[in-house]
Amino acid sequence: MNAQFKKGALEICVLAVLERGDCYGYDLVTRISRHIDITEGTIYPLLRRLRDLEQVETYLAESPDGPPRKYYHITDAGKAALKESRGEWERFTVGMNAILQGRENMVSAQYEEELNR
Repeated sequence: MNAQFKKGALEICVLAVLERGDCYGYDLVTRISRHIDITEGTIYPLLRRLRDLEQVETYLAESPDGPPRKYYHITDAGKAALKESRGEWERFTVGMNAILQGRENMVSAQYEEELNR
């Protein structure tokens, strides 16, 4: 997959996974990489950036398999960003699909109808 596609989509993926529950970094990589080819080196800089934006926060929790793990938790700001990003993503993918499927002349009302499906 194109690196630029991945870069834009990965932030939404991380926030969406965290919305369903707290995770440590490697767990995030494992869950997301089932669907998108990523590595730990891709996730950690993004998590740092999301923490700087106060969209995620971290805490340490004991691990039965070794040292404590740093867990990531989505904040209210992260939930708001995810909600906005989901809407943008839906509009983007509907538009892209229209163009890729030869429906670029779709009028606004048809576009809105497709978004609401």
